Amino acid sequence: MERELEEEIEKWSRRLEEALREVRPLDERGRKLLENVRAYWKDSSHFRGLSLVKSFECLIWAWALLEMGKEFGCLSGP
Repeated sequence: MERELEEEIEKWSRRLEEALREVRPLDERGRKLLENVRAYWKDSSHFRGLSLVKSFECLIWAWALLEMGKEFGCLSGP
């Protein structure tokens, strides 16, 4: 189970990194939201050596904020 979680973290971290290359804020709210997405991504890396569950949770939050930002028109991107 632990190995599967490590693989999922690695996979989704790479995908988030790729997505962030193309995402742009469309307004001040988008800039702040993108800042939070990057902070959660960084937190995921920090927790990776401490708690895989917390690391994965941070990735989930980063993805959720990214998708919400695009849905609400604050962020552009794929």
